[in-house]
Amino acid sequence: MSNRLDAFDDLLRGMDFEFFGSGRHKITAEQLLSQADAVLLDIRSIQEVQTLALPFSHDLTTLHIPTDEIPDRLDEIPRDRPVNLVCSTATRAAIVYAYLRIMGFEHVRIVAGGYGGLTEQAKPGKLLKRLSARGGQS
Repeated sequence: MSNRLDAFDDLLRGMDFEFFGSGRHKITAEQLLSQADAVLLDIRSIQEVQTLALPFSHDLTTLHIPTDEIPDRLDEIPRDRPVNLVCSTATRAAIVYAYLRIMGFEHVRIVAGGYGGLTEQAKPGKLLKRLSARGGQS
């Protein structure tokens, strides 16, 4: 337990003005969708996902693990790929971001704008542009 508290202390010490000012902990939806190996980790509740699913099957691997299930399903989250967190307002994403960093995940970011930013990228014109750039994949 002490090692994790020390890790949390170290994480917080690194979250200074430069950290937040540079936005190193965030990624835009557009940047996310341009990463070939990215994982979108949807940490919303089951009820939220049933209401608005975000599969993004053309663009990236999507996992749905609600915030409260993260500790028990940690082994489902790849450590060798960028993991990008999405929820409705980034509150849960900030908590899970800190948790994953403490658990040794190095490439974790929060999707700026939450699912609103992602759904903006799903509009027909933007989707057509991405699919055309990939050689017409559908």
